[in-house]
Parts: sequence; C-alpha cells; structure tokens
Amino acid sequence: MSKATLYLDDTVHDALRMKAAETKETMSELVNDALKILLSEDLEDIKDWKERKGDKSFGYEEFLEQLKKDGTI
Repeated sequence: MSKATLYLDDTVHDALRMKAAETKETMSELVNDALKILLSEDLEDIKDWKERKGDKSFGYEEFLEQLKKDGTI
C-alpha cells in the first residue's frame, strides 16, 4: 500500500472523522472505498467511449430529426 498526503477542507475532514468513528473504519479505508467507486465509474465511461469512438457522428439538426422520427419528442 502506498502512502499519500491529502489536504482536505476542514468540513470534509470533520465529516470524514465522524464517519470513521460511526462506522468503526479508518479514515483511510473510507477514502480508499470512495476513490475506488469514483474511479470505477470513470473506467466504465472510458470503456464505453472506446467502444463507441468509431460510431458515426451527426449534427444537432440530424439528431433532432432522429428523436422526432423515433417518437422521443
């Protein structure tokens, strides 16, 4: 495990400290869990982007027409 120094807003630090006491987890565990969730969402977005980067792109007017044709609007 790597060590890092983080600078937190006082209110964030206080909330994190209280949450750690409430859950009986360390502040490091809580921060690690939160970062894993946040970063996994980014990895999903990157995966989706890679899968779609070859898709045909089109302008706003064409997109609007497609939504009307599909009955979305």
